[in-house]
Amino acid sequence: MATIDEELAQLERDIRQLKIEYDQYFGGGRKRPPTEIEWRIDLMVKRYAERGGDLKFGQRFRINNLTQTYAKYKDIFRKRTQQKEEGKIQRHFGAAAKAIEAERAHKDPQKSAEALAARAETAASPAAAQGAFRVICSEPEREGEKVDRLFQAFLEAKQQAGEQTEKLSRSSFNEFVLKKTKDLQKEKNCRDVEYVVEVIDGRVKLKALVKA
Repeated sequence: MATIDEELAQLERDIRQLKIEYDQYFGGGRKRPPTEIEWRIDLMVKRYAERGGDLKFGQRFRINNLTQTYAKYKDIFRKRTQQKEEGKIQRHFGAAAKAIEAERAHKDPQKSAEALAARAETAASPAAAQGAFRVICSEPEREGEKVDRLFQAFLEAKQQAGEQTEKLSRSSFNEFVLKKTKDLQKEKNCRDVEYVVEVIDGRVKLKALVKA
């Protein structure tokens, strides 16, 4: 039986995966909204809302943050679904993330300014200047969060570039990263493999580089 911390970690992964699948739906890569995973999240959130007294302080803090994030996403997904049904959907990069950021800026200008400053520092780095996303993997089967971020960056870059994403699935991407990492580790006798998502001549490329 899973522990509370394990269930909260799974809830966090599910919320992240829900955003990915909704982005696919709004981008035309899915025919139906991800109602199954949304139902699972709703069930988990409701269950922990009823057993708050059983949680430690850190666990209550975490579930509150996850619940708030999920509520914001749900509101954005509801509005975008309505727009899609009415033929008014806006197909632009990071719409959900930008909407949440705008809401945060309205509620807490100081935190928004700090976030903008942090992004400005990131943009000054060579990788950001080249419009590249980078992540290093050594054990993809245990680094689900890294692979999630890589998949999200790859998906959103293709959507922004106007490329088709219908055939891009989370499971096949997982298999690709796992196989590619293991093949390079064996072939190059290395541990770390750096994956880079970048746009070259208007086309999105996913590169796997060996790290010394």
